[in-house]
Amino acid sequence: MKFTKQKIQGLYLIKPIPHEDKRGIFHRSFCENELSNIGINFSVKQGNISENFKKHTLRGFHYQKTPSKEAKIISCVTGSLYNVVIDLRQESKTYHKWVALNISSEKKESIHVPSGCANAFMTMSDNTIVNYYMGDFFNPDTYFGIRYNDPMFAIKWPNEPALISDKDLYIPDYIGK
Repeated sequence: MKFTKQKIQGLYLIKPIPHEDKRGIFHRSFCENELSNIGINFSVKQGNISENFKKHTLRGFHYQKTPSKEAKIISCVTGSLYNVVIDLRQESKTYHKWVALNISSEKKESIHVPSGCANAFMTMSDNTIVNYYMGDFFNPDTYFGIRYNDPMFAIKWPNEPALISDKDLYIPDYIGK
């Protein structure tokens, strides 16, 4: 696995090292040792799958506050995503900054999102399936969201959402919670 640092501390684009032969392709999607070698302490607590039927479906922004340590590793199993991460860690040099990454099943890339960051994605193709490895258990008491078009962050999305949940659409403006 090859890890490429992004502009937000702890955010990595993860590229596999595929092994191909006449049977097909094999590559690793997760390795605790390889993460540890670059300084990421990540232990999987949950695995989640998001099936998205329509292009331009938007999910997020979602995050958990302390005591949760909800880091994520996100992989696009089929289709493609425009994935956005917002740094919400007050001690971070990139506090309130955001980074967008395009990931796809074709490139077989993943993203490591550090705890303390909010994550959202828009599907860029029909029938996009996303796999999440979660570094903590879901806790509804520490779960929060940011609206995709919150004026504080001025996220540049490639399109307006075709589908978005009411829960995600009607989140009040972010006020530095």
